[in-house]
Amino acid sequence: LTKAVSSKHRGWALYSKLFLDYLISAFMILPLNVCDFNVLTRWWRLLALNRVVLMAGRKVLRAVLKKREYGTKYTQNNFITAVRAMNEFCLKPSDLEQLRKIRRRSPHDDTEAFTVFLRSDVEAKALDVWGSQEALARERNLRKDVEREYQENIFRNQKLLKEYKDFWGNTKPRSRKRATFLQGPGKVVMVAICINGLNFFFKLLAWVYTGSASMFSEAIHSLADTCNQALLVIGISQSVRNPDAVHPYGFSNMRYIASLISGVGIFMMGAGLSWYHGIMGLLHPQPIESLLWAYCILAGSLVSEGATLLVAINEIKKSAREQGLSFYEYVMQSRDPSTNVVLLEDAAAVLGVVMAAGCMGLTSLTGNPYYDSLGSLGVGTLLGTVSAFLIYTNTEALLGRSIQAEHVQKLTEFLENDPAVRAIHDVKATDMGLSKVRFKAEVDFDGRVVTRSYLEKQDIEQILNDIQQVKTPEELENFMLKHGENIIDTLGAEVDRLEKELKQRNPEVRHVDLEIL
Repeated sequence: LTKAVSSKHRGWALYSKLFLDYLISAFMILPLNVCDFNVLTRWWRLLALNRVVLMAGRKVLRAVLKKREYGTKYTQNNFITAVRAMNEFCLKPSDLEQLRKIRRRSPHDDTEAFTVFLRSDVEAKALDVWGSQEALARERNLRKDVEREYQENIFRNQKLLKEYKDFWGNTKPRSRKRATFLQGPGKVVMVAICINGLNFFFKLLAWVYTGSASMFSEAIHSLADTCNQALLVIGISQSVRNPDAVHPYGFSNMRYIASLISGVGIFMMGAGLSWYHGIMGLLHPQPIESLLWAYCILAGSLVSEGATLLVAINEIKKSAREQGLSFYEYVMQSRDPSTNVVLLEDAAAVLGVVMAAGCMGLTSLTGNPYYDSLGSLGVGTLLGTVSAFLIYTNTEALLGRSIQAEHVQKLTEFLENDPAVRAIHDVKATDMGLSKVRFKAEVDFDGRVVTRSYLEKQDIEQILNDIQQVKTPEELENFMLKHGENIIDTLGAEVDRLEKELKQRNPEVRHVDLEIL
C-alpha cells in the first residue's frame, strides 16, 4: 500500500496499514465476545513500536549496504602489474620502461618481490601511445577478436591431436602409472584381478560339468570380482593424474568413484544373478552330476582367494600403521577404497567357497538339490551385504567427509598458539582421499602484533621524522596510505607463514585456505 501511493499521502497510508494490522491482530488474539480496551491499547502500542524499530532498522541497513563510490581519489594511486598494464592498456614492455617502478612483496613463497606501476602513470602512457580513449577501445576490441580466434584454433588443434592419438595410440610415457601398479593398492588389485580371472574360468567349467547352482553362483561371483577390479584399475590409473585447470584439486576421488561403481556392480551382477539362480533352483530342482571336480576347483579357489586376501590384509595393516589407525578404523573409514574392495571381495569369496562347499556336501549326502539352491541364495546374500557396505562407505567419502576430531583439534591448536592469531572460527578440514586434507579456517588476527611485526623491520627514528614533517591533511593521508599498505602486506606475509608452517608440520594437508576476519 505504501509503495502504491504517492509520497504526498504515504504517511496516511502507513497509518492506515498500522490500523489494519491492529484490527486483524486484535480479532485474532481476542475472543469474539470480549472487548477489553486495555488489551487493545497495549497491543496497539506493541505494533507501533515494532513498526518504528523496523523502519529504523531499514534505514541503518540502507546506510550499511550503500555502495561506496570509488572516484579518482581512490584509484589514481592504485598499483598495477606489468602483465595487466600490457593487457588492459595495450602497451608494450618498452612503453613501461620509462614509468616509475615500485617493488612489492610477492604473494607466493617461491618467488621474489615483483615490480608494479602506478595506475595513473599507465593510463597517461596509454593515452600518449594511442592518442585517445576511442582509439584505445578499438585496439582492445581488435585484440579480443584475435584472442577469441586463437582460443578457437587451440580447441581445434586439441581435437585433432586427440583424434591422432586415438588412431595411432598415445605415445606419452606412462612410467608413473606403471609404477603405481607395482606397489601398494595397485599391486593388490593386479594380483586379485589375475587370480579371480583364473577362478572364474575354472568355476565356469565346473558348473558346465556338474550343473550345480552353488557352483554357478561362485562362477558369477568370480566374474563380478574380475570386472569390478578392472574398474578399480581404471580408477587407480586416473587418480594419479596431475591437477589441471578444470580439476584444480586433482583426481584422487576417482578411486572412490570406481569403488562405488564396483559396489553397484557386485550387487547387480553378483547378488542379483546368485539370487535368481537360487530361486530358480528351488522352483525347478535339477539332479546334480558328480561333484568331485567341483570340490577340487573349490579347494583351489579357496587357496588362491585366501592368498589374495592375505596380500590385501598386509597392505591395509601397513597403511593403517603409517596413519596411526587400527585395522578396523582404516577399513570402516575407507581410507584406501581400492584395497578395501579387494579385501571385502576376497573375504566374501572365501566365505562363499566355504558356504558353497558345505551346501554341495549336504546335497551329495542327502541327494536333495534344495541345499545347493540354498547355498546359491546364501552367496547372493553375502555379496549383497558386501556391496551395501562399499556403496555406503564410498558415498560418505565422496560427500566430503571431515577428518578425525583429534586431528582437527591439533591443527586448530597450532594456529591458536601463534602470537599473531587472536581466535579461530569456522574450521573445516575435509578428507580429499588418498591421505590428502583440505583445511579451511577464518582467522582473527591481532592487529597489534601484526603492526609490531611491521615496526620491528622499520627505522623508528625515520618514522618519527616523517611524522614531525606532516603539516597538512594531504601529507597525513600520504603517510597513512604508505604505512597502511605496508601493514596489509605484513598481514599477507603472516598468512603465508602460517599456511607454510601448517603444511610443513602436517604433510597430509595439501590445501590451506585461511580467511582474514
